[in-house]
Amino acid sequence: MNSLSFDGAYMARFVQKLGYGSVRGSSTRGGTGALVEMIRLMRAGFATAFTVDGPRGPRYVVKEGPVVLAKKTGDPMLPFNLECKSYWQVNSWDKAQIPKPFTRVKLMIEKPIYVPGDIGNDGLEEKRDELQQSLNELVERGQAWRNSGSN
Repeated sequence: MNSLSFDGAYMARFVQKLGYGSVRGSSTRGGTGALVEMIRLMRAGFATAFTVDGPRGPRYVVKEGPVVLAKKTGDPMLPFNLECKSYWQVNSWDKAQIPKPFTRVKLMIEKPIYVPGDIGNDGLEEKRDELQQSLNELVERGQAWRNSGSN
């Protein structure tokens, strides 16, 4: 999912050049329609992904979209993080990182988080918290790896 902003349009074109699709919308604009489209795509067998902190942040704070998507499709959320040894950092609210050429990148994946289809609002919040905790741990592990001398 990419936002409807200029930056979102740029990212959508970029991922499409890599052979991936893009659904346009965000938690602040067009989110419901984008979520419905993602549900349709997942039911048709396509994988989908979120940047979970939304178009305006706060940075690293999980919004409810991925949890609702998991509830509606029955597919689990799979928390993951990519950490670069060396990167340029964009001066933006999310401090986006652009890997430097030939740097090492570590992919870390946590266990899947399932969301039952009959879960209530309190349960949704618990699953959002579970995803948040999982991602926080991945970020900490990634930063520790980057700051260590090991590969």
